[in-house]
Amino acid sequence: MKEHCVEPFFVFQVFSVVLWCLDEYWYYSLFTLFMLFVFESTMVKSRLKTLTELRRVRVDGQSLMVHRCGKWVKLSGMDLLPGDVVSIGRSSGQNGEDRAVPADMLLLAGSAIVNEAILTGESTPQWKVSILGRGLEEKLSAKRDKGHILFGGTKILQHTPDKSFQLKTPDGGCLAIVLRTGFETSQGKLMRTILFSTERVTANNWESGLFILFLVVFALIAAGYVLTKGLEDPTRSKYKLFLSCSLIITSVIPPELPMELSIAVNTSLIALARCGIFCTEPFRIPFAGKVDICCFDKTGTLTSDDMEFQGIVGLSGSMDLESDTSKVPARSLEILASCHALVFVDNKQVGDPLEKAALKGIDWIYTSDEKAMPKRGAGHAVQILQRHHFASHLKRMAVVVRVQEEYFSFVKGAPETIQDRLVDLPPSYVQTYKKYTRQGSRVLALAYKSLPEMSVSEARGLDRDVVENNLIFTGFAVFNCPIRPDSARVLSELKGSSHDLVMITGDQSLTACHVASQVHIISKPTLILTATKNGDGYEWISPDETVTNPYRPDEVDALAESHDLCVGGDCFGLIQQTSAVLQVIPYVKVFARVAPDQKELILTTLKSVGRMTLMCGDGTNDVGALKQAHVGVALLNAIPPSQSNGPSSQASKPSDSKLGKPKKPRAGTELSTSRENGDPEQTRTRTQTRLTRTDSSSSSTNRPMTAAERQQLKLKKLLEEMNEEGDGRAPPIVRLGDASMASPFTAKHASVSPTLDIIRQGRSTLVTTLQMFKILGLNCLATAYVLSVMYLDGVKLGDVQATISGVFTAAFFLFISHARPLPTLSSERPHPNIFSSYMCLSLLGQFAIHLTFLISSVKAAEKYMPEECIEPDSDFHPNIVNTVSYMANMMIQVATFGVNYMGHPFNQSVRENKPFFYALFGAVVFFTLVTSDLIRSLNDALKLVPLPQPFGSKLLIWAGLMIASCYAWERFLRWAFPGRMPEWRRHQRQLGGSKKDA
Repeated sequence: MKEHCVEPFFVFQVFSVVLWCLDEYWYYSLFTLFMLFVFESTMVKSRLKTLTELRRVRVDGQSLMVHRCGKWVKLSGMDLLPGDVVSIGRSSGQNGEDRAVPADMLLLAGSAIVNEAILTGESTPQWKVSILGRGLEEKLSAKRDKGHILFGGTKILQHTPDKSFQLKTPDGGCLAIVLRTGFETSQGKLMRTILFSTERVTANNWESGLFILFLVVFALIAAGYVLTKGLEDPTRSKYKLFLSCSLIITSVIPPELPMELSIAVNTSLIALARCGIFCTEPFRIPFAGKVDICCFDKTGTLTSDDMEFQGIVGLSGSMDLESDTSKVPARSLEILASCHALVFVDNKQVGDPLEKAALKGIDWIYTSDEKAMPKRGAGHAVQILQRHHFASHLKRMAVVVRVQEEYFSFVKGAPETIQDRLVDLPPSYVQTYKKYTRQGSRVLALAYKSLPEMSVSEARGLDRDVVENNLIFTGFAVFNCPIRPDSARVLSELKGSSHDLVMITGDQSLTACHVASQVHIISKPTLILTATKNGDGYEWISPDETVTNPYRPDEVDALAESHDLCVGGDCFGLIQQTSAVLQVIPYVKVFARVAPDQKELILTTLKSVGRMTLMCGDGTNDVGALKQAHVGVALLNAIPPSQSNGPSSQASKPSDSKLGKPKKPRAGTELSTSRENGDPEQTRTRTQTRLTRTDSSSSSTNRPMTAAERQQLKLKKLLEEMNEEGDGRAPPIVRLGDASMASPFTAKHASVSPTLDIIRQGRSTLVTTLQMFKILGLNCLATAYVLSVMYLDGVKLGDVQATISGVFTAAFFLFISHARPLPTLSSERPHPNIFSSYMCLSLLGQFAIHLTFLISSVKAAEKYMPEECIEPDSDFHPNIVNTVSYMANMMIQVATFGVNYMGHPFNQSVRENKPFFYALFGAVVFFTLVTSDLIRSLNDALKLVPLPQPFGSKLLIWAGLMIASCYAWERFLRWAFPGRMPEWRRHQRQLGGSKKDA
């Protein structure tokens, strides 16, 4: 609390309150001070909750064996330093739970299976292998070589030491070297992000500052005018004069400003958390409202993880699929059964869904002693001796195996990669795999070679290049990768709401184009950039190879008007070498066979030409791209999408209807992490299941619930909601395991539907924030005028009047920020910036109308004033000018909120936002009663004098005309200046031209 109370903005706010106290506005000052402390207390409570949650995951105080000064010593995990050589393995604490890895480490010898759910949110364990197989000349890359790194905070589920390594570990652990410790580890960085996320809950930071600076300049001019005029009158009190100047300047930044800016973002955070979407960087939520291009990974994102093995093709030169495994050569089945990275953890088989589908499809089993064998029929067992794991930049994997007493190397990978490593290339090789990739199938080439007689240790020590060269082709494995049921609907809605769609995948070009056509990413004739047949250049070619176009970088934009373009990863080198990145990448719809670093390049290029980007993918392969995007969404396959016919999720409905039930893990599908991590999402779901069972059990007995039982169930649900939502003002706590280090947004859905929720909430927050700034600007301009020009004429507001005004303002802002987004995205786009023609003209036009109404009302009231002069520095005394000034100000306030509320097509309308509608209706009734003088005691309490009868009615008519004029002006501007897609093409041409000149 002390830290919050000495922050510069809070000190400034308290200083403003003190100034109001000096001017004897006691009630108003106390009300403002109360609001400040409530808001700061909420922030402190939120931070304390976050700190408590994060202290739960501090570094375990476990002891490790560390090799220092030539000998092994036992040290605490807290005492590790970068460069320490340690022995690390699975270890359990006193309560039997697996202990976490205390630092980021590079495996030197041995292998381990690690649960990284606390960092990435992914429940599937990862296999980590030693760095020994890599060349000495290669440089370590944390992104590329993450398969060799144990990250701090993760838990080792199983380890296998390397007993042949020269440096033996005393406790049978794996040998590793410490890379990073403390807050520099991946877990430390994620903890920092979560810890400081609440301090950055704002929107449009630099624009906010510039807008406030504009208001401050206006206030300085007004204060300068008051000071100059006041000093001309020697009878004026200098103290009162300087006090009024200070009040004018400080009134520009209202005390509730930080509360107003953060409430809209916090409301969206809570709504997203109810949908199972967690955000570690709240300042990115308004970015989601500006997104104009959405990029999607394919495998596991748009398509399901549940692969289906179709069969083998390419045998004996035939292009027909062979699904009967009894007719498939034994060698092909042996490769599928053994060339994989499946492992057993706690007697459960875990790993890549494609590799599990292959084993199931050929009817083989894989045992925990790394042996594959057929379930029935003839066939020999295959013993795996050494694995060379799949690498995205190599696009292949290999194993060294022993079948009976013979040694083989088995390799599988992308057809175009294996093609260059074959001894004898079949004539129909290319035509065969292209036939099935055009149908959207996943195709893997299978190959092998016999190895000479050798010992097991020699087989394990074979270099990867030796294992993967001079291979014999033995067919293509074809897999069907079904598209998720809601992918096409979600992407269709995104396309209809003014978003461009792009696919970025590591899969083959033809497969990617087929899936892209199914989910509305491409709709025009498709052209794929490929090398020419003679290999001396590149050309655009259609998927069926009937249409060709020459490749010219300066004609790509014209070509994109009539065609949807696809570029493969093998063409990226050409694009980069010819400096055509800016000319080509922004126009491409499908990127295929791209490596993780190329995904990152695509996102940075799109950002550089002025696109607002969203990237949706999984939290393991797409980390770089997710981090580079303005809005990165990591999908975790923990919860299936809700089975509903409506939109993916509606912010206006409670969380119960959205979270659904978690998928029950099948044997050998994935390792449940709720035990290790205490997954709060699954805990909440189990709670809901229990409540549902209570309901069903009570109804199944055909016995009506007693009043006590109903009350007990109601209390349970209420407590659960309170536990989930907190106090409704602070952002929800993001726990480790909910958040992913991969991206700002983590969605626990096996579906792309969370992108709709995020964009919908982003648009709602953006629109709410912009309308708040507009309302804030109009209020501040009117306040500066009242405190300057009217103050010089002796017009002053009473303490109770100012307090009532403050209460209405706070209520209006609160209810505006709780407007919920509409369930369907609109094709209209919100205005992305504060400084735009629409915003400036709206502000100036409405301020002119307000000023005319205010001046006219006060001038008309002066005619009814007695002749005595008003003392400018005297205490407040009710008179007709003060009364009319107050009434006019309040009518302007109601007009400002009512006219500038942005409802459809992004948020609920005024009528649908019930709290705001009732507050607005109450304010109109209140000021009608006050102006009409129907309740004299109320006017006396507010220190308002009676108005002459014709003048009161005239003031109400003028107010109606003022509101109608503001409404008409605002509607005209919304029609004249609709939100549009950003002009990125012009920016791209300018950047491209400057690159050429350079």
